[in-house]
Amino acid sequence: MENISNELHAAIRAARAAGTITLEKFGELSHPEIRAKDFKDFVTDVDKACEAAISSILSESFPDDSLLCEEGTVIKGTSGRTWIVDPLDGTLNFIHSFPVFSVSIALQNSNNELITGVVYQPVLNELFTAERDRGAYLNGKQITISSRTDKESYLMATGLPFSEYHYLDSTIGMLRDVIHDSAGIRRAGSAAIDLAYTACGRFDGFWEYKLFPWDFAAGVLLVREAGGTVTNFSGDADVINGQSIIAGNNTTHTLLLEKALKHFTT
Repeated sequence: MENISNELHAAIRAARAAGTITLEKFGELSHPEIRAKDFKDFVTDVDKACEAAISSILSESFPDDSLLCEEGTVIKGTSGRTWIVDPLDGTLNFIHSFPVFSVSIALQNSNNELITGVVYQPVLNELFTAERDRGAYLNGKQITISSRTDKESYLMATGLPFSEYHYLDSTIGMLRDVIHDSAGIRRAGSAAIDLAYTACGRFDGFWEYKLFPWDFAAGVLLVREAGGTVTNFSGDADVINGQSIIAGNNTTHTLLLEKALKHFTT
């Protein structure tokens, strides 16, 4: 990974700064540092501190760009570009000292195209990066999606409803089908990690319903730059304005899309 853009360089600095904050507090959270922001949805002082660090670095580096961050930092810039940030993806894991969480930073240009993406997993010091038309990388080494086409060997990833249940039956129906057509399924609790792992071939495919842009923006670019396909549950490649994701190679994406169309009204 050589000659990276100024945008990717800033995103990496921001992700590592946030990662340092998470590691300093991991396993050390006190109850007053944890608050409910919605039903079964939590935020911590660490989320806020990470978001502040990321926002500061990106705003200083690119003062004309907009910012859209999960924990409420919204800056309206003039460039037409938007940084999409999840400062701590996997907050519930973090609260419970479960070491699966990440920092996700993406940049969308004025044509609504994802052009820069970083997913950083601090505990493992794994830095996933991508730039549009320049490939995807893990710690500087280029990555590609899984080439598996035998469903009896697939390891799939997904998310499950935690606060809204009107689509629970659809979720269980699709889960049941994928269980039959795979060797195993994992639920890590961080969509950014799920997509990064799909990009590097650890997972053969990923699907989830009811996500937000900060959950998946960076991961979507990673998968696409690693040679994969990403759409919503309707098969539309314009995922930013939706809330569902299917990612995988040509075979696994097709399999998951068929099941999504069967079980979900999109």
